[in-house]
Amino acid sequence: MVIFGNAAGSANRVLRRGLWGLMLVLSVAIYGSHAPLLTLCKVDGMIPFNSTSVVVLVELTKLMFSLLFLLTWNRELLGVAVSWRHVAPFALSALLYAANNNLVVHMQLFMDPSTYQVLSNLKIVSTALLYSLFLRQRLSMRKWLALFLLVAAGVSYSCGGLQDPGSPSKMQLHVTLVGLLLISVYCLISGLSAVYTEAILKTQALPLSLQNLFLYFFGVLLNLIGYFWSSAEGGFLEGFSSWVLVIVVSQALNGLIMSVVMKHSSNITRLFVISCSILVNALLSVTLFSLQLTLLFFVAVSCIGLAVHLYYGVT
Repeated sequence: MVIFGNAAGSANRVLRRGLWGLMLVLSVAIYGSHAPLLTLCKVDGMIPFNSTSVVVLVELTKLMFSLLFLLTWNRELLGVAVSWRHVAPFALSALLYAANNNLVVHMQLFMDPSTYQVLSNLKIVSTALLYSLFLRQRLSMRKWLALFLLVAAGVSYSCGGLQDPGSPSKMQLHVTLVGLLLISVYCLISGLSAVYTEAILKTQALPLSLQNLFLYFFGVLLNLIGYFWSSAEGGFLEGFSSWVLVIVVSQALNGLIMSVVMKHSSNITRLFVISCSILVNALLSVTLFSLQLTLLFFVAVSCIGLAVHLYYGVT
């Protein structure tokens, strides 16, 4: 009996690890495919839809999935009274995420997209600092080196990991003083929203499906307010195509995966997932748009590989 019990426990551990790995690989694929999917949506070089509409639909899809999970696996919680102290913290979390999403749009007025791609890698540092400070997770020098290697990988890839054969290879960067201030605020809010959400998910003794229900309810509400506040021209679904629907579903699924990661692992795992998505982004860009890999791409891949080894492989 003991032998069979140990075998069953070992099989369950292997199964859980396999599902965990599959989930992380799926998240890497979704992160890496986001930019290529946006490119496929373009009409005459322009995004034809309202980005705020897409964010609302993503939040609504996550809310519906969370409700479905709650009805499927935690039905008994539907009749349980929940204190406002459990619900209210998620309003701030949703507000931080909504603020960051809007900040990304406004930052483009003060810098070019390439500069944004390069400087936004600093959110790795801000997230790690806040993670270490607020969650009291001391990171060794080796792990800090691994995280700075992730920054180096992101900067290398953003500076020219991919090249269009028909365009000039020289990269022009432009940013104003206001742009530098906004990117600093963006990196701070990005790290704060992620670490704050992780803290809530881990400190509350509630099932993740119920926590997600609270978070995405406020997400839908705040982004709907943002949509009507922006007085967007055209209809809510104007410019939508099948590729946009793929983006909505994939981003909603990735949001749910990231909530699992933050609940049962950490934001550091999330940072590695995002960095590894460079590989998927490059593969799709080369395949779909005939872009060419440059030396900087291989520098980025080397930095990521070394970072993974330093953070997870060295004892």
